[in-house]
Amino acid sequence: MSKQLERLAEFEREKEQREARFYQQAQQNVNQQKQKLTSLEQYRIDYVKGIQQTGQAGVTATYYQQHLSFVGKLDKACEQQMQVIARAQMAADQRKQMWLKQQQKVKAVTLLLDKKKIAEQKKEAKAEQAMMDEFATQRFFRAKRSPF
Repeated sequence: MSKQLERLAEFEREKEQREARFYQQAQQNVNQQKQKLTSLEQYRIDYVKGIQQTGQAGVTATYYQQHLSFVGKLDKACEQQMQVIARAQMAADQRKQMWLKQQQKVKAVTLLLDKKKIAEQKKEAKAEQAMMDEFATQRFFRAKRSPF
């Protein structure tokens, strides 16, 4: 029984490590998506500054309208990236919950295994004590029978 429990504990630990890796990967994905958003936002800021600088020199309405339209597309891309981040964050949160749940399983199996080991140690100590008591009793009776 103890060997089976030890194998189960090892299996659950491996599962926990796997879940931790999945969570870490999901969290890295969130960070990558946030970096993409930051890059998009920075590009938008730089693009708008460029339009303003060019606009000071004087541009046609069509030119200005085209650039504003592109800024609108950048805004939409930023909004879509925020949605990607939200989905990635939800996935990371789910992975975290799975990892935490698996950690609880590992703790439960480890606790059970520890209790089992303590019970076995107590049983062995009790058997050893009984054997020592028996040995002491026999020595006492032998010493009593012996005239010396």
